[in-house]
Amino acid sequence: MNGPNERSQDDLDNRSRQLDPEHDAYWQSRGEDERPDNWEDLI
Repeated sequence: MNGPNERSQDDLDNRSRQLDPEHDAYWQSRGEDERPDNWEDLI
């Protein structure tokens, strides 16, 4: 079991996706429904 300061692999994977503009999770964490078609122009 994880201690209070340990993150599960799922938490780490989610964080990684939220920091990667190629993933929908990045855009969803910034208020978008999904990755916009022109996402490369926005980063």
